[in-house]
Amino acid sequence: MRHRPDISEAGALIALFAGALALGTSGIFVRWSQTGPTATAFWRGALALPVLALWAYLERRRSTHASLRDPMFLWAGVFFAGDLALWHTSLLLTSIAASTLEANCAPMLVTLVAWTLWGERPRPGFLVALGLAFAGVLLMLVPKLGAGSHALLGDALGLGTACFYAGYILAVARLRTRHGTGIVMFVSTLVFTVLLLPLALMQKFLPDDAHGWWVLIACALSAQALGQGLIALALARLPASFSAVGLYVAVVAAAGYAWLLLGERLSPVQIVGGVVVLVAIALARNARRPAAAAPEAAVPESQRASIQSSSARHSESR
Repeated sequence: MRHRPDISEAGALIALFAGALALGTSGIFVRWSQTGPTATAFWRGALALPVLALWAYLERRRSTHASLRDPMFLWAGVFFAGDLALWHTSLLLTSIAASTLEANCAPMLVTLVAWTLWGERPRPGFLVALGLAFAGVLLMLVPKLGAGSHALLGDALGLGTACFYAGYILAVARLRTRHGTGIVMFVSTLVFTVLLLPLALMQKFLPDDAHGWWVLIACALSAQALGQGLIALALARLPASFSAVGLYVAVVAAAGYAWLLLGERLSPVQIVGGVVVLVAIALARNARRPAAAAPEAAVPESQRASIQSSSARHSESR
């Protein structure tokens, strides 16, 4: 049975943007971390699991055991593990600006897949907003593009990150039509944590002192439990394509945090880029407003059965 949305659209928008603001802290904590990049990603998941387990317990439903057999849980964890592993490796091989820009191609992929598979046909105004949002991100990152190496492998991994994160957004969007936020976050986080452990053990695995542990705990609570949790909550009500554009807020937030906490001041061009992103998000919301009265239109009933059947044959965040 389809899980009914548990929040209003206005609440979903608040959750989406609050989650994006929390998600924007991840780069700061990775910079401060005393462990290797993939080890930091592992601890981000492992330390968030107790909080997510409590969340899942508090919203438990009688269908929980049956829901755990949904293969989309596995895909959500796999996609997010790939996202974190590729993105953190990319950061070591190319400039942070280039890697971030490449990873933020995800909304374009989400829109294409959601349109092709699930009938979320974008309106012309939405496509304009999508291009405007990407242009705003480009304005924010262009001043830094010449600051580092542009190794082909690093750039390829950055684009690969976008593919994995797009897959994660789509998988969680499908899961949230059937299951509660807590169980979706707990199981998908458990999967990606287990998958990252072998890679994490090949790097500096443990922090040096208590400060290092506090950084990892803060990353787990802010970026994973709060950030990804609120985004998963929002995906129950908002189309995946619109949600992906809304996540550009995380890019704007990350730039602001770096300015305040790391002294990476924003240039006038970057500030303009941030404003452009916010305008694009507003345009994207207006572009899809006529369809808001039909929350189930994202996956027509005639298509939902075939999608779920296809998913069953295949026995899946930053």
